Amino acid sequence: MASVDTQYEHVSIDEHGVPFISGTTMKVVELIVEKMAYGWSPEEIHFQHPYLTLGQIYSALAYYSDHAEELDADIERRLKSVEAAKYSSEASPLAARLKSKGLL
Repeated sequence: MASVDTQYEHVSIDEHGVPFISGTTMKVVELIVEKMAYGWSPEEIHFQHPYLTLGQIYSALAYYSDHAEELDADIERRLKSVEAAKYSSEASPLAARLKSKGLL
């Protein structure tokens, strides 16, 4: 996987232009979504993802701080994609059986 280093020590950009934490497969946007969803501090993120160093976490947070508009738009696009997929897909056979029995 080809990547480009950034001015942030622990953040690189992949061939698709997506920022990720160097040495991992975690996208910066994934870390930010967890922080937003759960209200996690950098220390809690480290506890939940012990393979990340605090330096990597703070670097990803700094990258987000400087690129918030761009990453927020990416988060919004991803949420819309999930919602569209949810409404366009049919219920699974299990969900259909549960619904027919009044369990869903």
